[in-house]
Amino acid sequence: MTDVNNNNKEEPEKEAPEQEDFAQLFEESLKQPKVGQFIKGKVVNVTGDSVMVDIGYKAEGVVPIREFLDKDGNPVVEVGQEISVMVVRWEDEKGYVALSKSRADELKTFDELEEAGRRNAKVKGRITRAVNGGFYVDIKGVTAFLPNSQVDLKPVKDPASVEGKEFEFRVIKFSRPKQNVIVSRRVILEEERDTKRKATLERIKEGDEVEGVVKNVTDYGAFMDLGGVDGLVHLSDMSWGKVTNPSQIVKIGDRVKVKVLKYDQAANKISLGMKQVMPDPWASVKDKYPAGSKVEGRVTSVAEYGAFVEMEPGLEGLVHISEMSWTKVKHPSQKLKSGDRVTVMVLDADPQTRRISLGLKQIEANPWDELAEKYPKGSVVKGVVKNITDFGVFIGITEGVDGLIHISDISWKKVKHPSEVFTKGQEVSATVLNVDRNSQRFSLSTKVLEKNPWAGAAERYKPGMTVKGRVTGLADFGAFVAIEEGLEGLVHVSELQRAKKKGVDIKVGALVEVEVLNVNTDDKKIGLSIRSSSAPSASGAPKADGEGETKE
Repeated sequence: MTDVNNNNKEEPEKEAPEQEDFAQLFEESLKQPKVGQFIKGKVVNVTGDSVMVDIGYKAEGVVPIREFLDKDGNPVVEVGQEISVMVVRWEDEKGYVALSKSRADELKTFDELEEAGRRNAKVKGRITRAVNGGFYVDIKGVTAFLPNSQVDLKPVKDPASVEGKEFEFRVIKFSRPKQNVIVSRRVILEEERDTKRKATLERIKEGDEVEGVVKNVTDYGAFMDLGGVDGLVHLSDMSWGKVTNPSQIVKIGDRVKVKVLKYDQAANKISLGMKQVMPDPWASVKDKYPAGSKVEGRVTSVAEYGAFVEMEPGLEGLVHISEMSWTKVKHPSQKLKSGDRVTVMVLDADPQTRRISLGLKQIEANPWDELAEKYPKGSVVKGVVKNITDFGVFIGITEGVDGLIHISDISWKKVKHPSEVFTKGQEVSATVLNVDRNSQRFSLSTKVLEKNPWAGAAERYKPGMTVKGRVTGLADFGAFVAIEEGLEGLVHVSELQRAKKKGVDIKVGALVEVEVLNVNTDDKKIGLSIRSSSAPSASGAPKADGEGETKE
């Protein structure tokens, strides 16, 4: 009898081997990393050209060693180190999974940059090099672009000044599909400036002494950054002394202590002073530099009328051209030039007008002190003609001292212009008439070395005597007649009129017969009257035979 129950019981079906292989493969495929996927792994081996990474799969991953090299070419990875990588290719020719750490880092950085852009957060980066329109910035391996306008608050003229330096930036434009990142440093600087400005404006007040940095120098002053706020130090407030240009005192980048002179909140203007934080040297100038004291200083400038000498910072005095030398100086540059170190004497110091008069010649011996002793009145000197003028000639007598022969002291005979007698460079002997130390005048004469025609003239020419002469000049009041060398008499206009009525025509150069009316040797005057005349010769005024001959 057959067991119906046993016969009806079915045996469980067994899966075919093919089904078992497919399920296993399907499960493994789910575990298989995908290309572009981020995964973590552990370094299991480091070779000369690659880094082996256990990524929890039957095949190990491999990363090129170059992705772990520092700037000096040394690998910075160790066995056992956990790293994040990205799958680049599934199994290469050796059966390894091709991985990239730098690609993973780059995409991670892109995520961070995108997030920083959304949150307006700062990111750190290093400016690598200048390109057209801006700079490249390395931010954790990602290259971002920094436009020229976003580098600083003002244009960067020298790219080398920022290349290779690390700064903070903000992401102002981000595109993942294009992998385009644009950053700005300027927006951060503007924020910092605005924060500083607000804090400075809240605390600053007139009378404060603060420190500032010179931002710009102009012809009229210097602009200072007080901490996000600019103030102006005018040229007149830079120093207690004379300043012609602000660049003499400050340069861009200098840190300077200043005083807030005026703060106009409405106009947002701050006036600053540099000299106000220093003692006023003029307050003690009378005590420190009494008249007659000697002081050493530096020539700061030379003008037509003199030279300015700095005695100490902020304190200058003037050496007038008249105080430069005991002898004549045509221009101050003959004695001094800018930068010279000189010893001068204080002549006067006036703190009210802020003027100090200095003397240079007072340091030297006065040649006029010994001149009167060396060249007494009446002594004869020799010199060379240095200059000829309408009123006389200057003769060089000694170093820096010239003597003057006035036109009236050149000759006993009439001289219209000194050039009739002298030429420049001619050696001349002259008699000393006077040495005036106070007015510094050295008076000379050449005519006194000649025979004086007036000596004995009263004995030679008596009233009523008739003599011959030559007409030398005509004037409204009469005619001059030379009766001998250096001796002229005057025919008064009334006498000329009488002569004309008699038909006598008087011309310059005419030989005339005259009568002596009077002789005054004290006033050097001889009065004459015309008796007769002859026409002048072709030469105009030659000396005729018989001139000066007398008739009793």
